[in-house]
Amino acid sequence: MPHPRFLLAANSFTAALGGLLFGFDTAVISGTIPFITKHFNLTDAMLGWAVSSALIGCVVGSMAVGKPGDLYGRRFMLKTMALLFLLSAVGTALANNLTIFVIFRFIGGLAIGGASVLSPMYISEISPARIRGRLVAISQLAIVTGILVAFFSNYLLVNTGENNWRWMFLAGGLPAVLFFILLFFVSQSPRWLVLMGKTDEARKVIERLNKGRDTRPEMEEIIASVQKNSGGMKTPLFKKPYTRIVIIGMILGTFSQFTGINVIMYYAPTIFQSAGFSSDSAFLQTVIIGATNVVFTLIGMSLIDKVGRKSLLMFGAGGMAVFLGLIWSGMTYNWFSGFALLACVICYVASFASTMGVVIWVIISEMFPNAIRARGAAISSFAVWVINCATSFLFPIVMGKMGTGPVFGFYCIATVISFFFFWKYLVETKGKSLEELEHIVLKR
Repeated sequence: MPHPRFLLAANSFTAALGGLLFGFDTAVISGTIPFITKHFNLTDAMLGWAVSSALIGCVVGSMAVGKPGDLYGRRFMLKTMALLFLLSAVGTALANNLTIFVIFRFIGGLAIGGASVLSPMYISEISPARIRGRLVAISQLAIVTGILVAFFSNYLLVNTGENNWRWMFLAGGLPAVLFFILLFFVSQSPRWLVLMGKTDEARKVIERLNKGRDTRPEMEEIIASVQKNSGGMKTPLFKKPYTRIVIIGMILGTFSQFTGINVIMYYAPTIFQSAGFSSDSAFLQTVIIGATNVVFTLIGMSLIDKVGRKSLLMFGAGGMAVFLGLIWSGMTYNWFSGFALLACVICYVASFASTMGVVIWVIISEMFPNAIRARGAAISSFAVWVINCATSFLFPIVMGKMGTGPVFGFYCIATVISFFFFWKYLVETKGKSLEELEHIVLKR
């Protein structure tokens, strides 16, 4: 029998492959923009539609996956997401018109939205409280690794001819196949098993993942929590005592997108070209940003269970506001450009990756009571993707009419506001079991 630590790590890393595909699929579009624009003869609005079509799928996928996740289990639905990722990679690569391209990007978006809910949720439900933050943050590490892989593969494939963009999309098929196969070897979520009345199976999973430790108190807590909220999947979200925590979750998801991080990730080459970099150089700057994202995500992972979720969010909001302000002023008044601008963007990405980037999916996966966790996480993710979709669609249009500076000005102001929201409304979740957190949030 494999060691429990190995099983826990293997299950977590497998689930996190959903995050890697999430990161790859959202970022791969950035390198294809100049080529699909030419191939499909896109206007600014059509380009916004081509980019945001996947994000519309994310909106639908994140909102729709909660109930099936409760009915059929986290593992089964992650397998479904893996197949959708594969279908999207092949379909977008073979698309011969914009309509087909958008359809398969939408399908990929369904998978991204679903994985954004299910991957961190599954990890949080199998993890001991003392290391849950680090384990769930593996999902965020996988996301930023997927972004870096997309940026780097785009850089390698940029000179492969007129069909280079097709190869860029097709590259996502390989991790999708690996993800699907590995999911046959992971455990079910013990909390989902209890929700389904399969307590004996749940007990075996917890004992297998925590060999040598007394797991009875944890099992009793889970059963008591599920019995207390026996309405299960019929429990209304927008009804006391859940209304407040659901609204906080949605606002939290909204603020995570009003930082502007995904505008950087989706349109980085376009932004750098507008700042004076050549096409090849702009692709290289994007790889540097992707690498920064990964390195500082690792730093955030080392801090999350020591410093805490709330403190990291507040520290990150302050840091991001400073660098967003510098980018805003630099682009608006031409105070600096070129490598000075690149340095500000790198510092901004570092601030995001080491704080909010790590924390956001962790806290969404653990802040909701057992009875509504899947649907609560889904509706918070829904808010993430609605704002992400809107900003991604509007960015090329606004940039064409007003320039890039005012966009970053808006993100700077929104990030300052988020600091005060985190300070007033968030509960620190560090070191507490999911059942302990349930008592805390429902009493507020």
